[in-house]
Amino acid sequence: MKIIVDAMGGDNAPVSNVRGALAAVRELGVEVILVGRGEDILKVLKEDGIDDLPPGLEIVHASEVVEMCDNPATAFREKKDSSLTVGLNLLKGGDGDAFVSAGSTGALLSAATLMVKRVRGIRRAALAPVVPTGAGGAVLIDCGATAECTPEYLLQFAFMGSYYAERVLKRPEPKVGLLNIGAEPSKGTDLQREAHALLTEADKAGRIHFVGNVEAREAVFGQVDVIVSDGYSGNIFLKTMEGTGGFMAKQLKAMFMKNIFTKLAAVLVSGGLKEFKKMMDSGEVGGTALIGISKPVIKAHGSSNDYAIKNAIRQARDFAASGMIDDLVENIDHMRLPAAGQVEKI
Repeated sequence: MKIIVDAMGGDNAPVSNVRGALAAVRELGVEVILVGRGEDILKVLKEDGIDDLPPGLEIVHASEVVEMCDNPATAFREKKDSSLTVGLNLLKGGDGDAFVSAGSTGALLSAATLMVKRVRGIRRAALAPVVPTGAGGAVLIDCGATAECTPEYLLQFAFMGSYYAERVLKRPEPKVGLLNIGAEPSKGTDLQREAHALLTEADKAGRIHFVGNVEAREAVFGQVDVIVSDGYSGNIFLKTMEGTGGFMAKQLKAMFMKNIFTKLAAVLVSGGLKEFKKMMDSGEVGGTALIGISKPVIKAHGSSNDYAIKNAIRQARDFAASGMIDDLVENIDHMRLPAAGQVEKI
């Protein structure tokens, strides 16, 4: 398995990206192509006492970097020798099995859609992070790639999230829920009501296991394996979870630091606190899968350290090995509305 890594993307590039790639080669049994400024990559290796390129690690030089200030819709075209553009061209050409970047989300989404292309028949690619829940995590799809959706988009998100949960997370017959303000089919806007009807029909046909609407609190408790949402609501849900987790961690720390007795209590529950911190750490998952693209693409968090980059590479490996993109191709006819005859727009 060969994973292409954007060595220049992210807040800690190229140091964390290079070190994460090295760890992945050593621990995960994968090969990694680091794409970026060769001299900067070699400098990191040199600082770590590595004079010769280790087996399994390859460097492809790219002189430019897509910055966060660049226009995300056009950056990959304007900077044709950027690590993002060169890396995705390698993926498109079959020189690697998956691509990982911690750079601009918008630029990655635009470039992957226009260069690597969506699976034929998929209307929109979706960002699908695995969010922590009481049942060990759930696929949230979409979390921001498409703010305004149609019922057909949500139908496709449900299929894509279900295949990802089953193939990558190893959840047999994953339960799919539609994020809404109530459990009743009549709740929500026209979008949710129409999507609910489509998902119900898909469930009756045995295509997915749709359990109905799910409110945010039930989703967090782990009622479903896949949370289907438009990108606008999904992003609010995700950011609220991140903020709540950070707030709780801060409050717990303050509570345990009040006096000698609370500090002793902290020692007694230190194992549980570490587990809680690990559960809320996005770096443990690695990144967010960009589902609907014809080849596996992972968006790592912009602030990823080397551990998170290693895990993003692991996630990319698992995504590439899962065969879920084949599932999308084989079942695309069940994921489109019968009356859909309109020309696709990018």
